Amino acid sequence: MRKIQMVDLKGQYNAIKAVVNSDIQEIIDNTSFINGPKVHEFQKNLETYLDVKHVIPCANGTDALQIAMMSLGLKPGDEVITADFTFAATVEVIALLQLTPVLVDVNPDDFNINIEAIKKAITPKTKAIVPVHLFGQCADMEAIMELAKARNLYVIEDNAQAIGANFTYKNGKKVKAGTIGHVSSTSFFPSKNLGCYGDGGAIFTNDDALAHSIRGIVNHGMYERYHHDVVGVNSRLDSIQAAVLNAKLPHLDTYNKARQAAAMKYDAVFKNHEKIEIPFRKSVDCEGNCSTCDCHVFHQYTLKIKNSDRDGLVKFLNSHDIPCGVYYPIPLHKQKAYADERYNEADFPITNELIQNVISLPMHTELDDDQIKFITSKVLEFING
Repeated sequence: MRKIQMVDLKGQYNAIKAVVNSDIQEIIDNTSFINGPKVHEFQKNLETYLDVKHVIPCANGTDALQIAMMSLGLKPGDEVITADFTFAATVEVIALLQLTPVLVDVNPDDFNINIEAIKKAITPKTKAIVPVHLFGQCADMEAIMELAKARNLYVIEDNAQAIGANFTYKNGKKVKAGTIGHVSSTSFFPSKNLGCYGDGGAIFTNDDALAHSIRGIVNHGMYERYHHDVVGVNSRLDSIQAAVLNAKLPHLDTYNKARQAAAMKYDAVFKNHEKIEIPFRKSVDCEGNCSTCDCHVFHQYTLKIKNSDRDGLVKFLNSHDIPCGVYYPIPLHKQKAYADERYNEADFPITNELIQNVISLPMHTELDDDQIKFITSKVLEFING
């Protein structure tokens, strides 16, 4: 059996090695390292894939989220609502822009931001909502957009973990994650479903005016060289990373299907166990968990462990050379950087439960049956022990 990895980027690379190497060599030969043809080619191809009007590449996913917020003209002290159960980058950029982060609880099934919690958190100072499409599945964007429209709020999708996922409206219409809100950000960190070989990110929008603003912000506020019209940053996707992404993009749906297939194999072993709750899928196309819906692209395969020792399971798996992750062990409202007397523990019952019982198993495009069999057998050995 091959060594089990949390993410197997080398195996994925071997399948596209010729294209990647050729395109990188072409960039080195023509020295078009910054803003070269590959960047523009990737941008256009991703716009087509997502069916979105504007893709603006940038240096990384955190920059993408910050730039998206900068484009909206938010002012210091404006409140931005987001999920408590997510990676810190989401709230980090809110704080960096001197906005006021407002953290709320998540759903117990899909771990995404809770609509009722959003409603309770809205004040006259609220200006935006940042739903995070956690672990590969969209938040309830139809309800969020309805609420935002009624309250005149911006919606910024944090799509770092769900590129390629579909969101299905109640009427059956399907759209890609990251194309629903006023503006969206994503990350191309190597371990993402669409990842480069360094850092990279992008902003998506269907709004022409926002796109114009964002294009200036990413390039020092310039639309014309040495003419700085807005306050900007230096955040560009380099050509080599764009070449890698361009080589991978035609395979993204295949990559996601491989992740879904691996998830179904995990499911088959765990789904009826009284101490294990498998990842929930929520789509109008299916009733709960099924093998046909396209709402989840499994950036992570995350179990909830019930009435057992989650931390002990982590140690047991590691002792058998099985990597795993706890995403996330500390809620944002308890992080030193973001703690605030405004927060009441009673408002975060789901997040405070999840940090105690979630565990993410290896998930990537190269998982094979022998690896999955070994991983699942060791999980059950511990849980049943």
